[in-house]
Amino acid sequence: MPHPRLRILPATDLLRAPVSGPLLRNKRTRTVVQSALLIGALAMIADGFFGPDLAPKNLATVLGWVHFRGALVVALLAVGNLFCFSCPFVFVRDGLRRFIRPRFTWPRALRNKWLSMGLLVAILFGYELFDLWSSPALTAALICGYFAAILIVDALFVHAPFCKWVCPIGQFNFVASLLSPFEIRARDRATCDGCKTKDCITGRKATDGTVAQRGCELALFVAQKVGNIDCTLCLDCVQACPHDNIGLLSRVPAEELWDERRRSGVGYFSRRRDVAALVVVFTFGALLNAFGMVSPVYAFSSWLAERFGLSSDLAVLVVIYGLGLGVAPLLLVGGTGWIAHRFQTTQESVVDLTVRHVYALAPLGFGMWLAHYSFHLLTGIFTFVPVVQRALRDVGLTVIGTPAWGLGGLSVNAAYPIELGFIALGFVAALAVTVKLARGSRATVVSWSSLIVLLTTTSVWLLSQPMEMRGTIYFD
Repeated sequence: MPHPRLRILPATDLLRAPVSGPLLRNKRTRTVVQSALLIGALAMIADGFFGPDLAPKNLATVLGWVHFRGALVVALLAVGNLFCFSCPFVFVRDGLRRFIRPRFTWPRALRNKWLSMGLLVAILFGYELFDLWSSPALTAALICGYFAAILIVDALFVHAPFCKWVCPIGQFNFVASLLSPFEIRARDRATCDGCKTKDCITGRKATDGTVAQRGCELALFVAQKVGNIDCTLCLDCVQACPHDNIGLLSRVPAEELWDERRRSGVGYFSRRRDVAALVVVFTFGALLNAFGMVSPVYAFSSWLAERFGLSSDLAVLVVIYGLGLGVAPLLLVGGTGWIAHRFQTTQESVVDLTVRHVYALAPLGFGMWLAHYSFHLLTGIFTFVPVVQRALRDVGLTVIGTPAWGLGGLSVNAAYPIELGFIALGFVAALAVTVKLARGSRATVVSWSSLIVLLTTTSVWLLSQPMEMRGTIYFD
């Protein structure tokens, strides 16, 4: 039986709305957007390597670490996974595949989230270790590395293994999009049940037998698809469906977190320890990434160095990340799961029970990422203007004037209530998901709610600390 869905208002379908519908259904729209982002990425690479070394005056660091990250989370909150829809890396990969046909299938042992989760941790770690926000050249090198990685992986392996199993940005988007208000799903399940060709996943064939429109490269069968996990919003399934039965439909955000049906491409959430671990990294990574930008981190780093005789920044950072993404989650999440299990009569093991309930942390983690990235975006919202002016002037174009280095954004005090609002939004959603997952168990509600309160309090404390204005201070 279909899982009952909460309904507050009639469902909105963005693919049938007056403005968004024609735009999204037109295949050229994605090409245009991807081309624009590719031009932007190439400009960031060129400026990163050959532009000014001062980060607040360079396209790579300002656009990459201030505007891209802020726009990413805002889009996820407003619609869904729009970055993967617009991904310039996939655009270049598709161009390469016109000349090179992949021959291999992705190894079964790597068909999980462990590799991509490790790469996400590596990016967070490298961001702090190498001060990427202050290094245009290293930021440009990271973008080049991304292009190289997808070209190599997807030139060798069929379908889209990089997106599904490797891409750390994609995994971040997948977890965050669990809280998005829209999802790709069938408008009428009966139409899917009667479909004989399953074009949404196999692709639509031309009269000569060739594939005229590919189906979902991430192997998500729309009839059995639940929510946004692994969905890149590429709309290939929409283009391939011969019945026009697929919509981008509104839903209650976070609803899929307590939906325990088996879902295409993922299976049961409650059995996916790798996905649950990704949610934990997503949540605690949000706290740790913010901690690296506030004043107390310097005092804590100095204390660690003196107390344990650590002589390098690398050693200190290894300890901090070991505590933040290893010890703390193990004690807090594991301890919460053990307490909840202790006061329940259940056949589930402590680990299985913890995996099932850990998804309640996703809204809180997303709220923290929203608060943190929106701080940088809002306080530096106009900083791209003088940087673009400077970049154009360097190539002899002065059509938009000389750099107006005084442009910035909102004050810290003006941004703070918005940050708190995002934290509150994540807190309320996390509690709601906890109640849904608890199945009436008071012990579960109390234990997991206590952890959520603790993490929320930590988030508010972090936001109240002086935070580095990365990419928003200019010296002319």
